[in-house]
Amino acid sequence: MFETGFLGTRAPLFMDLVTIYFALLPFLVAYAIVLAAKGRHRSHFKWQAALFLITMVMVVIFEAGVRLGGGFNDFMQGSALSYNGVLVYLIVHIIIALITVVAWGLTIYKSMKVYVQEGPSSPYFVQHKQKARWLFMGIVVTALMGCSMYPILYVF
Repeated sequence: MFETGFLGTRAPLFMDLVTIYFALLPFLVAYAIVLAAKGRHRSHFKWQAALFLITMVMVVIFEAGVRLGGGFNDFMQGSALSYNGVLVYLIVHIIIALITVVAWGLTIYKSMKVYVQEGPSSPYFVQHKQKARWLFMGIVVTALMGCSMYPILYVF
């Protein structure tokens, strides 16, 4: 887990894996959205639930790796960028990520509940589409910010 990764930087293996996953996540979520647009609601839900669960596993792997690997301070030592600037950027990223993941989990839960009780024609799903646009933007921003931490910590 802590051996050097495969992307050609000094990053540990877990960081390479997590970064690749989060770089792909917006595209995977977009595919799930296409399923919903095509009326394949069950497949959409299964994709969203699976992506959410895999994302939670990746977050646990990431957090465990960072904690066991010495924490942000240790990873930041190899960067030529300003510690305070990167720390502020990281805090903003964490806030956006927390809001996004809570909203994503609640959206999945509420949608499943409404779908089972009322079906896909429920008026809730009009609001769901509007909220999902914001949620998708949150996923994209979180993924971009998280992936940008990789070069900040391991390239620059």
